[in-house]
Amino acid sequence: MMDEWLWMCSMPGFYRNDFARLLQFFESPEAIRKSEKKQISLLPFLKDRQKKVLEEWRSHSAEEIRHKLTEKGIKFISCMEKGYPERLRALEDYPYGLFYLGELPSPRERCVAVVGARMCTNYGRSIAVEVAEVLSEHGISIVSGMAYGIDGIAQAACLKAGGRSYAVTGCGADICYPADHRSLCRELAQKGGVITEYPPGTQPVPLHFPMRNRLISGLSECVIVVEAKKKSGSLITADLALDQGKDVLAVPGRMEDPLSEGCNQLISQGAGILTSVEELISHLGISMENVKKKKKNNITLASSENMVYICLDFRPKSLTEIIRSSGLPAEAVMRILMDLQMRGLVEEISKNYYVLKK
Repeated sequence: MMDEWLWMCSMPGFYRNDFARLLQFFESPEAIRKSEKKQISLLPFLKDRQKKVLEEWRSHSAEEIRHKLTEKGIKFISCMEKGYPERLRALEDYPYGLFYLGELPSPRERCVAVVGARMCTNYGRSIAVEVAEVLSEHGISIVSGMAYGIDGIAQAACLKAGGRSYAVTGCGADICYPADHRSLCRELAQKGGVITEYPPGTQPVPLHFPMRNRLISGLSECVIVVEAKKKSGSLITADLALDQGKDVLAVPGRMEDPLSEGCNQLISQGAGILTSVEELISHLGISMENVKKKKKNNITLASSENMVYICLDFRPKSLTEIIRSSGLPAEAVMRILMDLQMRGLVEEISKNYYVLKK
């Protein structure tokens, strides 16, 4: 029975909606495999190319397919099996099967999605790293797409901090995309998983990525968007999360910054605003000591430096804000900020705007 699901889900060139129509017509994967050529030719919802694939695929056995998966270290689970993620089963368009390297999230494992721009800024990079590290410290796994930019940065930082992370890809599990992330892919397979609904050999075509985004949000209890343009895959993930009843937290940015337009748009539409890791941990219902205080324990600062340092966060703050919050003279604040920059603790991301630096 389970092998028939593997057989069906391994058919190349078929998508979730195609499988849904086939199951509606034939009622089971076994009946699909035993269908006759004449029946297949009359199916109105399949393209001619798909009909030919289905006719040919009937000659493949599940044993043969499973053997090839084993050779590549790829595992498969159908929606009918006990270990299938319940979070995905709750989706209206849940995948009928998953191919994966490593492991799937356990039923009690808390997961948060961290997504964002591929061409991210240093500011976005620092936020992704800080969020990933804090989540990892508190036993929360990160789900993302292993893409360039925020996705890959957050996942790499999570693993480096000793956490677990899961990548949902838009191609077969035997294909690393992007290719430059081979080492990250290998590490994810060892300390989490690489998950896809597409069978081995499936190429990473653009159509697949919006479709896989529902799984990123589906596996997660909330979605964090760090940086995003007005039209981006991250916003698709955020919209899917909202449709699924999940929380979305967006990092605000400057109005004139194109990489902040998407986040600012989400916030204007009602998404949560993420301006500190304390807010994030509080939102997730985790009791913790103030993260900034924990950082300060490892940094020796003079009292006046301390007064400036505690005014900063990973949200850009203007020199005027810092002066007002610290209560120190402007000249002293400017000198202290320069000293903190030289020590690698603070970064000036634009004229007179400062953030904490990793």
